[in-house]
Amino acid sequence: MQIRLDKFLADAKVGSRSEVKGYIKKGRIRINDEIAEKAEMKIDTEKDQIYFDMERVWEKGFVYYMLNKPKGAVSATTDNRDKTVVDLLKQEKYFAELFPVGRLDKDTEGLLLLTNDGVLAHNLLSPKKHVDKVYYALIKGFVTEEDVSAFKEGLDIGEKKETMPSDLHILKSGEISEVQITICEGKFHQVKRMFQAVSKEVIYLKRISMGKLTLDKRLQPGEYRHLTEAEIELLKTR
Repeated sequence: MQIRLDKFLADAKVGSRSEVKGYIKKGRIRINDEIAEKAEMKIDTEKDQIYFDMERVWEKGFVYYMLNKPKGAVSATTDNRDKTVVDLLKQEKYFAELFPVGRLDKDTEGLLLLTNDGVLAHNLLSPKKHVDKVYYALIKGFVTEEDVSAFKEGLDIGEKKETMPSDLHILKSGEISEVQITICEGKFHQVKRMFQAVSKEVIYLKRISMGKLTLDKRLQPGEYRHLTEAEIELLKTR
């Protein structure tokens, strides 16, 4: 479809018509490999790729999906052996440009955000931001108040530094314990390694929230939906 460049950018929420014209004058807009010169230029939305400050601009702007990740799906865009979380969204128009924000282990379920918004993803994943992630877990072994204290102090999981303080809440203590844990880092297999550090084993793990975004309980494993405008604002105004 042929459309004016400034209208396309305004519709994609890059800015108002007047703001967009200013961006074009400053050379911040590219059409394919060329710097855009005029706001009234016509582009083909099916063929042309538009960039604002090196970020791809989409016809409908950025898209955001909440996925209840199922076991067995890999948190990646491609994989030679296993189904990826992006594969679950193949019916969506821009699925090939989506990527998961962070990772969940192959056998971990729960909240995973998929988007094409690189800036938001960076802000959520940056170690300096300390975005809280909350998990529900089943643990083999009796979880004790001593474990709660150890998690709060930080644990040696084989890294250069101990883990940052985390909140371990015991829901049920028994041969199979139920817990909720809040961490603000995203180290490889972190929750599993933390429990290994106190001689226990995670047998089930599900992420239920990330920052201010909480998993929709209506979503079954493998199901997803668009984020609401309110949810998107929550992520951006952390």
